Amino acid sequence: MSKIAFLFPGQGAQNVGMGKSAWEQHDAVKELFARASDVVGYSLTDVCFEGPAEKLNSTVISQPALFVTSMAAVEVLKITNPEAIENCQGVAGLSLGEYSALAFAGAISFEEGLKLVKQRGEAMQAAADATQSSMASVLGLDAEKVAEVCDQARIDGEVLQPANYLCPGNIAVSGHQASCERVVEVATAAGAMKVIPLSVAGAFHTSIMDPAVAALKGAVDQTSFSDSRLPVYCNVDAAVHRDAADFGPLLMRQVCSPVRWHDTLDAMLADGFDEFFEVGTGRVLRGLLKRINRKLPTHGTLD
Repeated sequence: MSKIAFLFPGQGAQNVGMGKSAWEQHDAVKELFARASDVVGYSLTDVCFEGPAEKLNSTVISQPALFVTSMAAVEVLKITNPEAIENCQGVAGLSLGEYSALAFAGAISFEEGLKLVKQRGEAMQAAADATQSSMASVLGLDAEKVAEVCDQARIDGEVLQPANYLCPGNIAVSGHQASCERVVEVATAAGAMKVIPLSVAGAFHTSIMDPAVAALKGAVDQTSFSDSRLPVYCNVDAAVHRDAADFGPLLMRQVCSPVRWHDTLDAMLADGFDEFFEVGTGRVLRGLLKRINRKLPTHGTLD
């Protein structure tokens, strides 16, 4: 029998219309979105199903919207593939997706998870608004070379560092706006296949987000975490955590720490996971996994 893991997508996977088909087909999804709208104070169905894209893509909206859409995908799986739910033996989530992973694993309730995500989005947006910063994907260089490129492109006390180790040859860097603009030329000269500026609010997973950690701490301190019923592979250290006491500190560290997604997937593969479900919208995580091992069976949930 396969050893199944669930992977939950992060910010950037959002798209106008996400979750609409599931909402139309399943009463459980309708109920979930209604509960979510009560928590956030606005209609998530409107913003997820109708957009506009500019509104959905904003950090304060996209983070709650993606969390709820992933939890809606769980409801769909309960109906369409209950065996996958029953046989899932481990979870991980990319950045924001870690909150969805924790909710599925029973470490936080849906409502408390959504409150945390709402606070996270607001805090990260405020930190981004305070400093001109951005991110860029560097394709075709290894991790050591990307670190060297950041050192070369960073000047005058700027922040620029690897922020998302996604898969071989795909590393996102994050920092002050000027350094992110400069890194395009530096990385290209160093042999990068492509450098793609990312449409994000700011320099996530760097010290520029320090003010967001302070804002998030109050919400984390008020959240009741439980021991998880499944192993949760966390972004900060690519290690398994199950203890309730671990999760709050890990979520706060995650805001300013690089996402070790490649290491996370390697750890899951080393632990024997050989079948993966991307639980939410999009195909980003399946694409990253295929860059590591093309033969692994992978499945979507809201395609």
